[in-house]
Amino acid sequence: MFHATTILGYKTHFEGKDYAIIGGDGQVSFNNCVLKGNATKIRTLHHGQILSGFAGSTADAFSLFDMFERILEGKKGDLFKSVVDFSKEWRKDKFLRRLEAMMIVLNKQSIFILSGTGDVVEPEDGKIAAIGSGGNYALSAARALDQFAKLEPKTLVEESLKIAGNLCIYTNQNIKILEL
Repeated sequence: MFHATTILGYKTHFEGKDYAIIGGDGQVSFNNCVLKGNATKIRTLHHGQILSGFAGSTADAFSLFDMFERILEGKKGDLFKSVVDFSKEWRKDKFLRRLEAMMIVLNKQSIFILSGTGDVVEPEDGKIAAIGSGGNYALSAARALDQFAKLEPKTLVEESLKIAGNLCIYTNQNIKILEL
């Protein structure tokens, strides 16, 4: 069984400015073996206006990122309309719907978790989402830091992913972060 990266998305208003940040670690594992420690599973889409991250196999990520970007272009960057159409298309595809994969997509206004089963989930708090093997650890850390610490948004994401990396054997400390 493949175990993959931890992705954390964070959308906030901090010191008079809106932020959208996504971060991920670089570990990809197969059973009890680390296959790669520096994978990149986050990227910007639609002319740098949307951030996205993927938990699952790397080959699947490229297919899903390309499909989502095509839909984004067709919807002129409207994130809400794009996630709904993307989820419908992902679920209809005989091959792609069988993937055990998830995505986070966000901009400064919205954040969503997407899956091949047709799920389009906006986090209850509307600002923090996590997926992947260490997703629950990163989510817990981010919620606590968001509530009790006054950290720069990028630092909050980085520290939350470090905490996940300390707890989850399928998450490492090779963290990459993108910011809007």
